Amino acid sequence: MNDTRMRIALFTHSVNPRGGVVHTLELGRALQEAGQDVTIFAPSVGGAKMFRASPCRVVLAPAAAHGNDTVTMVQTRIDALKAALLEEGASGFDVLHAQDGIGGNALAELREAGAIRGFVRTVHHLDAFDHPRLSAWQRRAYVDAGTVLCVSDTWTRKMRDEFGITASTVNNGVDVARFRDVEGGLGICNEFGLTGKPVVLAVGGIEERKNTLQLLEAFALLRRTHAEAQLVIAGGASLLDHDAYTRRFVARAVELDLRIGRHGAIVVTGPLEDAAIAALMQRADVVSMMSLCEGFGLVVLEALAAGAPVVVSRIEPFTGYLDDRVCCWARPDDAGTIADALRRALHQRGGIDFEHAVPELLARFSWRESARRHIALYADHVQRITRRLCA
Repeated sequence: MNDTRMRIALFTHSVNPRGGVVHTLELGRALQEAGQDVTIFAPSVGGAKMFRASPCRVVLAPAAAHGNDTVTMVQTRIDALKAALLEEGASGFDVLHAQDGIGGNALAELREAGAIRGFVRTVHHLDAFDHPRLSAWQRRAYVDAGTVLCVSDTWTRKMRDEFGITASTVNNGVDVARFRDVEGGLGICNEFGLTGKPVVLAVGGIEERKNTLQLLEAFALLRRTHAEAQLVIAGGASLLDHDAYTRRFVARAVELDLRIGRHGAIVVTGPLEDAAIAALMQRADVVSMMSLCEGFGLVVLEALAAGAPVVVSRIEPFTGYLDDRVCCWARPDDAGTIADALRRALHQRGGIDFEHAVPELLARFSWRESARRHIALYADHVQRITRRLCA
């Protein structure tokens, strides 16, 4: 793919199965297969291992436990990544690439101290923080980067128009094979009592950004015509505090007389083993992605790869790469339209063209192509740093 072999360090914020961590692992694998020398850095609390094995070298940076204090958590992970990179020899890497604000701040601080010459930052999406320290950290992580990438044209435009940052789009990929012919489906169904007819799956836990409360309202409406339906909310290994939103969700479920628990109308799995998500997608009758904000929304492609029809928010970035042939649209602010879209998806799989349109969509988003694009942008990044140093 490229004749120039580079030593590349990728930085992610966690060892848990979140979208940005999956992106880092898959990108690292594709870069390694393309002939690059890749090391992945991730903070680890209590010796926790990376949730998925990687062919790349993985450096787990010991990070102190932090309780529920988000600011302390971020600071400890920044410090952990800085220490790990310095111990590994920061100057020995050609490219230092942060996938989030934690890694971005670790690299920004090392750049300010003169320990590194510059870094690359991928912005998946940006959050709205009430705490000024968190907001400042988020901004520094892209402002101080020498090269900024985004996973969708939507966010590339946002970075330019709203923040004055010139970025390049490098799309996500999807490992289709990981979501085909998955074993363990019966085990996961038995473990959580998944007997629903149908099963509606949402991945990412209970979060305001994931719009889980609105999905709950839509599910209650769906149960009027599908009384045995189950809503499965999988995953949720977030670093941010979603306790208040989760309490609202639980209280509303009680008001709607929807029991949460094994064999209940609502099943909340919490963080799962890697293979379990793929098994759930194959079991699901429909996968819902009603997010209010996403960088790309990789779950949609993963669900389609597993053969599950998807209901998706009719917002960017989804409207940039999906159409009526591959998904059922819904307004994320209207529970009625979400319920209607779920019913459409459950009737003859929503008319989604799994024979032609879905394979064509999945073929457009490969990690191999993402790696090729990254390598070209890395080479440009290195050249610009070299020119600046020689000027």
